[in-house]
Amino acid sequence: MDEMEEELKCPVCGSFYREPIILPCSHNICLACARNILVQTPEAESPQSSRASGSGVSDYDYLDLDKMSLYSEADSGYGSYGGFVSAPTTPCQKSPNGVRVFPPTVPQSAPQQHLLPHPASLPPIPRNSCITCPQCHRSLILDDRGLRGFPKNRVLEGVVDRYQQSKAAALKCQLCERSPKEATVMCEQCDVFYCDPCRMRCHPPRGPLAKHRLVPPAQGRISRRASPRKISTCTEHELENLSMYCVQCKMPVCYQCLEEGKHGTHEVKALGAMWKLHKGQLSHALNGLSDRATEAKEFLVQLRNMVQHIQENGVEFEACLVAQCDALIDALNRRKAQLLAQVNKEHEHKLKVVRDQISHCTVKLRQTTGLMEYCLEVIKENDPSGFLQISDALIRRVHMTESQWGKGTLTPRMTSDFDLTLDSGPLLQTIHQLDFMQMKVPAAPILQLEECCTQNNSATLSWKQPPLSTITVEGYILELDDGNGGPFREVYVGTETICTVDGLHFNSTYKSRVKAFNSSGVGQYSKTLIMQTSEIAWFTFDPASAHPDIVFSNDNLTVSCNSYDDRVVLGNTAFSRGVHYWEMTVDRYDNHPDPAFGISRGDVLKDVMLGKDDKAWAMYVDNNRSWFMHNNSHTNRTDGGISKGATIGVLLDFTRRILIFLINDEQQGPVAFEGLEGAYYPAISLNRNVQITLHTGLPIPDFYTPGEADPTSSVC
Repeated sequence: MDEMEEELKCPVCGSFYREPIILPCSHNICLACARNILVQTPEAESPQSSRASGSGVSDYDYLDLDKMSLYSEADSGYGSYGGFVSAPTTPCQKSPNGVRVFPPTVPQSAPQQHLLPHPASLPPIPRNSCITCPQCHRSLILDDRGLRGFPKNRVLEGVVDRYQQSKAAALKCQLCERSPKEATVMCEQCDVFYCDPCRMRCHPPRGPLAKHRLVPPAQGRISRRASPRKISTCTEHELENLSMYCVQCKMPVCYQCLEEGKHGTHEVKALGAMWKLHKGQLSHALNGLSDRATEAKEFLVQLRNMVQHIQENGVEFEACLVAQCDALIDALNRRKAQLLAQVNKEHEHKLKVVRDQISHCTVKLRQTTGLMEYCLEVIKENDPSGFLQISDALIRRVHMTESQWGKGTLTPRMTSDFDLTLDSGPLLQTIHQLDFMQMKVPAAPILQLEECCTQNNSATLSWKQPPLSTITVEGYILELDDGNGGPFREVYVGTETICTVDGLHFNSTYKSRVKAFNSSGVGQYSKTLIMQTSEIAWFTFDPASAHPDIVFSNDNLTVSCNSYDDRVVLGNTAFSRGVHYWEMTVDRYDNHPDPAFGISRGDVLKDVMLGKDDKAWAMYVDNNRSWFMHNNSHTNRTDGGISKGATIGVLLDFTRRILIFLINDEQQGPVAFEGLEGAYYPAISLNRNVQITLHTGLPIPDFYTPGEADPTSSVC
């Protein structure tokens, strides 16, 4: 109810509407306020030059806003425009909502009125008056009826009256016996106000009472005090009641309006029917507006929750930042202590070396000085024989002592400089480059399911970052399992957001997921997507791996050869799991050649018959018989050959790890090979006398049951 209060206040005075009237622009204004904002046009603008009320589609014609607008954007109020309208000479007033109001022109001797007087006590409105809507600023000239020509908004007046009554006093419970408590609800069916205890006791929400509608007391009071329906009268014919509705003019009219011809040619409908119709339209429009209001309330709750989360995250982030900076400071202090210890160690080492050298030189100098003084004293002796007895020994000692003071003896063993330089430049640069761009790892990517698909034994996945994420992403990691419930493995690392993975197993279910990374680390995984590859294999011959003499046609499904020697061609898909069957038809067969059909590794020899090396397992056949061959070993000769139009089938079963050949839908010989493991490509070898067409996507032959042992199988 409090939100509705602004709808009930006049845009001029800012107070609740008193005797509101409806302007042609559908806005409302108090009758007294309308008198206050009137301005008078010059005499040249006579009523005869303007259309009177009721002479057109609308009761009042709008002025040309480009030429005669009374609203000035410069002063945002009401004033004169050129010489068409005289400017008011009285000072303007300002309403509580900021609209400038010019009081009505009164004689100079008349005292100023500070309160809005009753309309009956106001002087008559001058001729050629003009009014401008204070909300949309559209201007119009009044006719002879003045403000009486505007219809009164009795509905708005009644709503204002009920709203003021509902705010007058608190509603009390009608069932409390002593000291009635304040009512909390009102039942629209019972028309009774209840407090919470009385509602639970007298109006429990069960049985027939469960269908009653409970509303807030204020709303119930307004609905209870709804004013009775009043009979409206025509603004042009005050004695006539409004009974019809003009659809073209969109206004209620009376019978006299229809008889006089103003609305005679217009479409009219019963007032009551249109009343109900417009009420229904308003209710329907309110339903949509109510949905928007509900969404707005939920959005506001979301924003308020965001405010709380932002505050909590801000405190948490600040604490994390302080902790990280403190950790850096602690690490720097620890490193500082280590470097100081290293400096002190170097300092002590230098002092020890220099002090040891000082001690050594001091002792040696004392010995040298003593020897010198002794020799001087010996030289002073006058006994030749005694001198000669010791002179040779002294001379040797002097030379020996002198040699001990040789080169390097008087050179310092240690410099006084410290050969240590602290390179703090990179660390300072790193500190200056600290930023918040990479403070967090990326969010989990979102898989775009509408773009993810599988085709044959390939899977295409597409993903994107969350729309509101601003964290830098340097790349993505795509992971798939082995299609059999095994562990995930990386299949793509890069910056693209779409990836196609080839070479998957047929008829297998794969799980896939993707995560983003940057210099701060690796983010969370996306949701896991489960994909199913094709149950039946579709493939063609592969020009990229074939011998150069092979000729391709029919979209790489048909091959022939330019050489008389056997040349090998492989399929473009490898198999390593499941049961697979494909056929080849002989389109051309000349001079009884012996083409070979089977499987091989990717590095099989391409210039010899299939099966000559240890990389192929094949059956070669002529027009009369066939042989199985692997590593140039020929086994299991079987009668029955091929001709033009013949069909050769190859059945590869990894569940039993065997290979079987068929000719014209009949099994040719026993199981050809067993113990097959790994990845194998379909393969054939042929020369220029043969042309073969490949047929894939075929079901398993009816005679064969996968997974069962074959008693006629033989090992090759």
